[in-house]
Amino acid sequence: MSRRVYLDHNASTPVHPEVLAEMLPFFSEQFGNPSSVHGFGREARAGLDTARERVGRFLGVAPEEIVFTSGGTESDNLGVKGLAWARGRGHLITTKIEHHAVLRACQWLEGQGFAVTYLGVDGYGMVDPDDVKRAIRPDTIGVSIMHANSEVGTIQPIAAIGAIAHGAGVPFHVDAVQTFGKVDLDLTNVDMISFSGHKIYGPKGIAGLWIRKGTKMVSVQHGGEHERRRRAGTENVPGIVGLGKAVEIRGRDMQEERRRVTGLRDRLWEGIRDSVPEARLNGHPTERLPGTANISYRGVESESVVLGLDLKGIGVSAGSACTSGNVEPSYVLVAMGAPLEWAMGAVRHSLGRSTAAEDIDYVVEAVEPIVRKLRAAMPVGAA
Repeated sequence: MSRRVYLDHNASTPVHPEVLAEMLPFFSEQFGNPSSVHGFGREARAGLDTARERVGRFLGVAPEEIVFTSGGTESDNLGVKGLAWARGRGHLITTKIEHHAVLRACQWLEGQGFAVTYLGVDGYGMVDPDDVKRAIRPDTIGVSIMHANSEVGTIQPIAAIGAIAHGAGVPFHVDAVQTFGKVDLDLTNVDMISFSGHKIYGPKGIAGLWIRKGTKMVSVQHGGEHERRRRAGTENVPGIVGLGKAVEIRGRDMQEERRRVTGLRDRLWEGIRDSVPEARLNGHPTERLPGTANISYRGVESESVVLGLDLKGIGVSAGSACTSGNVEPSYVLVAMGAPLEWAMGAVRHSLGRSTAAEDIDYVVEAVEPIVRKLRAAMPVGAA
């Protein structure tokens, strides 16, 4: 391989060197249990408190409203199930394109007697706030809609949706795992947001849920008194310290990186559009994650494109990392109404802080011959 190019940052990001340096002492020197009252425990507790303050400062909320979890999936489950269980029974609203952490939590709740409405989206993957308004019923107890889709990157109008939910007295949970630390978040009409460390150059296995003070919630995990009784279990102190540092760095670097990767993302799409016939961009053309370009190649299978690029040292994905390897078309693109011959050939490119213009040019150069050969060898839909 002449070079390696990683364009799968929506799946996971490399740990920032400053994050790793801050974490290391909490593995070997400041290793105490933060619930212990002795000095070793107090050192660990200080690291945990600093991280919570950093996240609270970044979001503009009280640090005590932050709950640390083991990942975005747990944060989504705590947000959705914790909200539902606190109310006993009722009706929830979500969308057909949510991450499986929300979709399957809602499906499980249906089996427990809750009612769920799954809203559709338009051809850009955008939710219509009026659909949310029409879906609200007297027994609606919660709305859960992601800020941005991990596959196509479309950013939802959560301010308008939240205003509708709050106007009806309904709590609003937002899965912000893909937007936290990448774009600005307006929490005015939001009650909970899920976020994760490994999407923002922090470690894996650590995430969080912001819960607005006064939001009626119950824990879905029982044990000790950790996280103010909202999430039992000894805290992952090194991970939390790393998450806190990653958030601090995002506050410093986010706006510049957003500008830079947006330009590179557009350079990627324009290069592919001009060199590969019958390629199209999926998702909203402007209301989209800065570093995400989901591109369909008509008449080929996305996994074949991914493998072809992998042989060139290029890491991309066919949909989200949680569904890669699935030969079915993306459920997100199906919900958007994409024809099968386009949906089967969708490839997600997600850029990050290490992506350079030379990387983009290398990818553009590599794509065209791969797609051309695949179309000639075994076109999708051919008899």
